[in-house]
Amino acid sequence: MAVLNFKLEYLVLLITILSIFFRSTSTSNSISTDNFLQCLSSHLPHHSDQNDPVSSEIILTKNSSSYSSLLQSSIRNLRFLNTSSVPKPEIILTPFEKSHVQAAVVCSKQNELQIRVRSGGHDYEGLSYVSDSLPFIVIDLVNFQSIRVDIEEEFAWVEAGASLGELYYKIAEKSRVHGFPAGSCPTVGVGGHFSGGGFGTIFRKYGLAADNILDAEMVNVHGEILNRKSMGEDLFWAIRGGGGSSFGVILSWKVKLVRVPPNVTISHMGKTLEEGATSLFNKWQTIGSQIHEDLFLHVTTEVSESINGTDKTVKVSFTSFFLGSAENLVSLMEENFPELGLQLGNCTEMSWIQSVLYFAGYSADDPLEVLVNRTINAGFFKAKSDYVTKPISLTGLEGLWQRLVQGEGSFLIWSPYGGRMSEISESEIAFPHRRGNLYGIQYLVYWNSENETDNHIGWMRELYSYMEPHVSKSPRAAYLNYRDLDIGMNERFVNTSYSKASTWGLKYFKHNFKRLVRVKTKVDPCNFFRNEQSIPVLQSR
Repeated sequence: MAVLNFKLEYLVLLITILSIFFRSTSTSNSISTDNFLQCLSSHLPHHSDQNDPVSSEIILTKNSSSYSSLLQSSIRNLRFLNTSSVPKPEIILTPFEKSHVQAAVVCSKQNELQIRVRSGGHDYEGLSYVSDSLPFIVIDLVNFQSIRVDIEEEFAWVEAGASLGELYYKIAEKSRVHGFPAGSCPTVGVGGHFSGGGFGTIFRKYGLAADNILDAEMVNVHGEILNRKSMGEDLFWAIRGGGGSSFGVILSWKVKLVRVPPNVTISHMGKTLEEGATSLFNKWQTIGSQIHEDLFLHVTTEVSESINGTDKTVKVSFTSFFLGSAENLVSLMEENFPELGLQLGNCTEMSWIQSVLYFAGYSADDPLEVLVNRTINAGFFKAKSDYVTKPISLTGLEGLWQRLVQGEGSFLIWSPYGGRMSEISESEIAFPHRRGNLYGIQYLVYWNSENETDNHIGWMRELYSYMEPHVSKSPRAAYLNYRDLDIGMNERFVNTSYSKASTWGLKYFKHNFKRLVRVKTKVDPCNFFRNEQSIPVLQSR
């Protein structure tokens, strides 16, 4: 009985201590956010015709009627939406002016509030709107959508909250023979996409989005607005491929437009395993990165029904994007990949902007206005990435196909490198994945309900483990824009240590990681801009 009483007394004491802790934490959070709001209001201008500050238009607290709808508006991964345990920001800011962002940074720093910056919400692990470092706020750049295209000088200034679809649309308004080498999903925000690298159908010809950045505007840790000249070449190097959120708030990018022919050609052919897909894929591994840079011949794999309709099989699809005519594409394929059997009847000529529609999942004949539609289809998913430097053996492929058939909802995207990507130095910008890569892999698995999450993430981790012998080594590289919190950690935690960060840092950035750390230590020595996989600072001794 004495032991029981002791346990009860201990339990009561523990509950009391925890309640005091959480009350004090809640009170502390409240004080921080109240002080932040006071600070912000003092920095923001007031309307001339009324007493309400501009802050009433750009500040949404948890009590605001539109808080939830705005928070959910660009969340693509339901893993970070439906769960009540997912941390929510105390405040969402939707600035209209650069000065609003400056004030938010200054006041957050003064009140020790974490900042997360959201330009499109597509980030795979929710780091632009979720944080375990409480309390935190979100700066949502939804109002930073201005795009100015100068066709004569062949550049564009695009604000960080604009989407890829909006940029492509604006370019097409001015020219049929200009484009930009970035991703195929039109609702992705340019702020994060460009700062992580950004590749698409013409990156073998022109490099990454980040390779074609001429200038940038950002707010640094001191609340100052910097451009390329004032930030210096080291910081400008870092934000092109190293992720902008480690260094400040990207406001806008100046990008170089590229020339495209009046007509390009698309083709699509799919084969199941029973139809010889394995041998075709094996041949693709050797020629995909070696073929002419005008051709982007990428592969997708997914589970489908076999010919008999009773079993599952893997379907391997080969999709071509060619900067030229259908006749020239067929000729090129006959020379390099005759086994695929591509014919003119498999090809469709269209303008570059129509190809953007096609790769975005629309019909090439749909109105271009669909590219500026920000409506997204959210779902539960988990993603990972790899780079391949040597062809995967037939045995390795057979084992992969078996695992895909055993799972549900998987979709793999295989993107050939080579061309311009092999010509640019690994250290030219912070993005390092260049010469020597045959192709990159994006692994995706989708599911429909929250209670399926653990099973599907577990399956994805097993698949990733299986692939280890077949992909790049020392390090096993990964792509920053396919963020994966499994890398280097078992739990979400805010990185503060170089040694903890080196595992994922080397995978994302290879030898560029050390330079990124030096830049970070110089421009943000107190590590104010941080997240679970941000660039760390060197600790002073």
